[in-house]
Amino acid sequence: MSPRQIVFRSLLGPAISAFIAEKRALGRRYENEACALRLFDRYLTAAGVDELAALSPALVEAFLASRPRRAPRSYNHLRGVLERLFTWLVEQEILAASPLRVGPRRVTAKRLPFLFSPAEAARLLAVAAGLPERSRAPLRGPTYELIFALLYGLGMRVGEVSRLALADVDLERRLLVIRQTKFGKSRLVPFGPRLEARLTAYLEQREARFGVRPAGAPLFSFVGGAPVHPCTISQTFHQLLPALALSLPAGVSPPRLHDLRHAFAVGRLLRWYEEGVDPGTRLFALATFMGHVNPASTAEYLTITAELLREANRRFEVYAPPALAGPGS
Repeated sequence: MSPRQIVFRSLLGPAISAFIAEKRALGRRYENEACALRLFDRYLTAAGVDELAALSPALVEAFLASRPRRAPRSYNHLRGVLERLFTWLVEQEILAASPLRVGPRRVTAKRLPFLFSPAEAARLLAVAAGLPERSRAPLRGPTYELIFALLYGLGMRVGEVSRLALADVDLERRLLVIRQTKFGKSRLVPFGPRLEARLTAYLEQREARFGVRPAGAPLFSFVGGAPVHPCTISQTFHQLLPALALSLPAGVSPPRLHDLRHAFAVGRLLRWYEEGVDPGTRLFALATFMGHVNPASTAEYLTITAELLREANRRFEVYAPPALAGPGS
């Protein structure tokens, strides 16, 4: 399934579209970048920029300052996308020079993700299920409830969930087919009986509401037939956060949609500890399940929590004394 096309309406709209098309022709999805450029495009339109001479360093700096991105990594991503766009515009001789003058922010410390507990995830699903329908968003509640269930229950990327087609759901074998995801790879993701029940109920609701749809149709879509965009999913997630009344631990950043994937990885590791399984023997399996190229990428998700430390200490107390005592003790 090809990435969703975004319409750019500013003075730079045609050039931005051509820039993204070139990146995608090179095999990149460029979805997050397209969302960032849509923000810039809308800013230019709202500011009434109608000539290239108005693309000043002050205007670009004002745009960056207008975005509430407290984390250096998030800010640097937005700035980096603009930098690549302006470099391309100069190469195409559309601009004489890049108007970007501000540098990246210094990353002083790695953020600690917010790890949803099962109870907090259940609250998220309940609040999502209660979302009212809109004229252009029928079945809005059930759609977002299932989207967040897949993100938390299977640790999928939001882009992977967005791109799912009806044909990618194999209820008989309890498998999801994840096609052409990050790094151009595809994989099979198994799911259990509870997600099977959720998927079955959702598909029955869809068919009762819209009739039988082609196998290639998006699993999650509203009016128009296009898949629900990852940016829209993220915006809905953030709109629901106040209703969850989450308690933010000290040193932990505010919840992001991607934190549901973090919570899945840490939860799986914790359950292995509780079951007496050595996580080191399962890391390759977890990396494959999550679609990582190597376990090192998966390890980035394994934030140390109090629960993990408690389980690790318990295992040490069980296995260490006999080993330290030595033979014949």
